[in-house]
Amino acid sequence: MSKPAPAPMRGDLTGGPILRTLILFSVPTLLSNVLQSLSGTVNSIWVGRLIGEDALAATANANIIMFLVAGAVFGFGMAGTIRIGQRFGARDIDGARQAFGSVVGFSACLMLAIAVLGWLVAPPLLRLLDTPGNAYGLALTYIRLMFVSMPFMMVSVILTMGLRGTGDARTPLIFMGVTVAIDAVLNPLLITGYGPFPALGIAGSAIATIAASLVSFVAMLIYVYARDLPLRLRGRELAYLIPRRAEMTYIVSKGVPMGAQMLVMSAAGIIVVGLVNREGLLTTAAYAAAMQLFNYIQMPAMAIGGAVSAMAAQFIGAGKWDRLDQVTRAGVWVNFLMTGALTVLLVAFDRPLLVLFLGPDSPAVPLARHIQLLAVWSFVVFGVTMIYSATMRAGGAVWIPLLIIAVALYPVRLGFYYLAYPWLGADAIWLSFPVGSFAGLAIGWGCYHYTGWRKNAVAEAPEEAQEQVEADGEPAGRGTPAL
Repeated sequence: MSKPAPAPMRGDLTGGPILRTLILFSVPTLLSNVLQSLSGTVNSIWVGRLIGEDALAATANANIIMFLVAGAVFGFGMAGTIRIGQRFGARDIDGARQAFGSVVGFSACLMLAIAVLGWLVAPPLLRLLDTPGNAYGLALTYIRLMFVSMPFMMVSVILTMGLRGTGDARTPLIFMGVTVAIDAVLNPLLITGYGPFPALGIAGSAIATIAASLVSFVAMLIYVYARDLPLRLRGRELAYLIPRRAEMTYIVSKGVPMGAQMLVMSAAGIIVVGLVNREGLLTTAAYAAAMQLFNYIQMPAMAIGGAVSAMAAQFIGAGKWDRLDQVTRAGVWVNFLMTGALTVLLVAFDRPLLVLFLGPDSPAVPLARHIQLLAVWSFVVFGVTMIYSATMRAGGAVWIPLLIIAVALYPVRLGFYYLAYPWLGADAIWLSFPVGSFAGLAIGWGCYHYTGWRKNAVAEAPEEAQEQVEADGEPAGRGTPAL
């Protein structure tokens, strides 16, 4: 006799049409990501216009290091999100809270140590990047202030990721809007000084970002408790903030390779920045501006990948194995639609957008347009790879996405650069983007279809999901089409 269908639950992503649910869930995530990039864009506009190209180059060098460091904790946050999503899909709310508390407590302690270490090693890191002389001092000031703020900023990021694991993309969107609004107002006031605000230059830009993030984080905590959202911890549940061995075994074993994936991507980005720096300050400024637009083009794929991962985790927790391929297929098509449309728009209006960062008379504008024309469309292709990786990660297959990224970025992308540079010069840097993206797509497609990640996912799923497999049989594996 079959079990009765469970009652609907707020945040349940496993009910209703998959394509519609994916779009409704990914759009707020996309808007959050756009607002996050908008915050960085607004900062870059103020820095570039009010301080100059040296300062803009300094923030580009500093931000790539911050992304590298944050990647170490992002992996644990993503592992926690998958754990939360699976437990939530299985309707184990207390289990979801245990996973959330463990990842928050562990990550907060880790980031305190990284903040101290980052302050000390910032100078050699910037020298390793060949940061141009005029930008070095500015970058050092900026990056040290950002390191100090990382503990509470990363806890805020993990809370955001956890909420999405419970099917809540609306709350992170609300408070990302708060962050951007405060940051946009404070940046010019603290850079140039106005009224009671001191003129702090590039330090003012960093302090504005820190203040905006702190205010938004506190407000989001208050909101979570006021609305009694699933991840709030009260009374005895506060003890969940002390990492538990059972939870940490999963979070660390899955988080390390996922964090390594972020580090591999960040390290590749650092290498590219170093290669760009060798081409001179003008090229560095042009690439910094182009990267701002690249960030926006990557937003749809990142949002859809996050939505696919959260949905797939809940489907796994609910034991609905037969619908994983439908989630992946929907993610691929939505990526083509969203990323493709945004790419066309940004290429069509690239000059007025780049002028925002560099000014109308900057000689770096034509170079930045050239960079974008050669590299921008590769992100549509890479987005499909992210969708395949997102579904596999939701099933606990964390080493396969790491392998895909490592091969695409190093032996392929950087290998192409070193082979082609004698003939193409700096264009070898920009063309290496599409070369790496197509390689990643080919490897990702093969791994999704022809590896045994589904069977491993069953072994690590909640007990309820494993029982469903025993009733329905093994989920489809080798050769199962997703597109």
